Amino acid sequence: MWDFIVAVGLVLALEGLMFAAFPRAAKQAMSSVLETPDQMLRIVGIVCALVGILVIWFVRG
Repeated sequence: MWDFIVAVGLVLALEGLMFAAFPRAAKQAMSSVLETPDQMLRIVGIVCALVGILVIWFVRG
């Protein structure tokens, strides 16, 4: 459980840094996501989740 809380904190820190450092690019990215078809977002989400699981699996081994 402790690792999960650390992971959530890391995600929040990275997201916050992106919005603070590149606010215009963050707005453009959100705008393009709204225009992306649902099926494409679903595929990208699944691929990202699988890559994340593989990274955790290799690191925690």
